[in-house]
Amino acid sequence: MKKLFFVATLFFLFSCGNDPKKASGSLVTNPISADDTAASLTDKMPIMTFSENIHDFGMLTDGEVVTYKFKFTNTGNADLIISNASASCGCTIPSYPKQPVAPGEEGAIDVQFNSSGKVGTFDKNITITSNTIPNQFYLVIRGEVKAKETK
Repeated sequence: MKKLFFVATLFFLFSCGNDPKKASGSLVTNPISADDTAASLTDKMPIMTFSENIHDFGMLTDGEVVTYKFKFTNTGNADLIISNASASCGCTIPSYPKQPVAPGEEGAIDVQFNSSGKVGTFDKNITITSNTIPNQFYLVIRGEVKAKETK
């Protein structure tokens, strides 16, 4: 039994042959652990900066279709890539740039709202998913829909 333990120990010690302090350059590294600072990671990331993230349409009439353009700038240091934009309701349709937005460039999230059958106040969320930190950002549209006047 002692002989088996000795052989297993030798095998374990010499099987890798690598010094644990000398990692291979082919390893995938996490930028935070590679540089030891979270700040260095955010310095290399895109940042989506909106001029506003809430828009109030005010008073609408039932059946009216309205749009709004949420403008943003990539204030970071890498290309901004939006992978998805989704709304909390089927009456709200967001569209977003499919191409990367370079640092310093502007873009927009277009949001269309169909007020048909939505009489009363509304508050709809649009979730933007991108390669930023954090990777989700929320936009809001709101307003009030009044019924059509009947004659």
